[in-house]
Amino acid sequence: MNSPLHIDASLLAGEKPRIRSLERVIPAKPVSDGAGVRLRRSLGQSSAYRLDPFLMLDEFASDDPDDYIAGFPPHPHRGFETVTYLLAGHFLHEDHLGHKGHLRSGGAQWMTAGRGIIHSEMPQQESGRVHGFQFWINLPASEKMKPAAYRDIAPEDIPGLAIAGGEIRVVAGTFEAPGGPLAGPVQGLSTAPLFFDVRLVAGGRFEQPVPSGHTAFLYAYSGALIVGEGDRAQPLPGQQAGVLSAGDRVVVTAGDEGAGFLFLAARPLGEPVVQYGPFVMNTREEIDQAIADYQSGTLTAA
Repeated sequence: MNSPLHIDASLLAGEKPRIRSLERVIPAKPVSDGAGVRLRRSLGQSSAYRLDPFLMLDEFASDDPDDYIAGFPPHPHRGFETVTYLLAGHFLHEDHLGHKGHLRSGGAQWMTAGRGIIHSEMPQQESGRVHGFQFWINLPASEKMKPAAYRDIAPEDIPGLAIAGGEIRVVAGTFEAPGGPLAGPVQGLSTAPLFFDVRLVAGGRFEQPVPSGHTAFLYAYSGALIVGEGDRAQPLPGQQAGVLSAGDRVVVTAGDEGAGFLFLAARPLGEPVVQYGPFVMNTREEIDQAIADYQSGTLTAA
């Protein structure tokens, strides 16, 4: 169970909320992963580009099947969660547990690798547009060896809401709407993540309280953003991750062409991170054990 989200004392005292500003920008760089899928990677380019508890963020977007058709054949994971969110296209997920899920436009997959999972993600189309994202979010040491789990979230199970100047979809956590809270399908995780897909018209504004202890960032996938307000407002161009400063509220305004962006926040773990490809643990010895388990076929054993 989650502990309650921290509410900043300044809010209880009636003080003005501290608006988070743009602290760092991480441009997304072209990479290839899987069997040759072309991606743009912002978080996760190296250990210096992690953002506790977020390990990686990839965007894949193309009309050319040569950029995505090879997909992601069977591969292992241990020690973290992978989240895939699709704006356009159709992928099939299969894993060693017998799960099979069809990820379609507007849907998401939330997979907990835990002690070990072997899965594949393969496109189910030979032409057309594919556009989506995958991010990795770390698990605390106490949960790294728990049983693997998988959740297929259909588009109709992700609530949406018209907001002033645009619309929002809530995948994880709760959006504090003027008419009452809007809860996404993913709740109760130890990192208490917030995951919103927000689309704004030109000049549209998004504002949301954020627990002051949470790490938070934005990723503009279309258009450009202005982050913060007043003298501290700064631009965030498209295809760049914008790391936010400390504070208890986020304010974002779309540029002249409107914007679409992901807003992600979560409670940091503050634990050592040792990564070797698809394995993320706390020590080198645990990585060595993960490799040995995979080679011996016991990675996924209960």
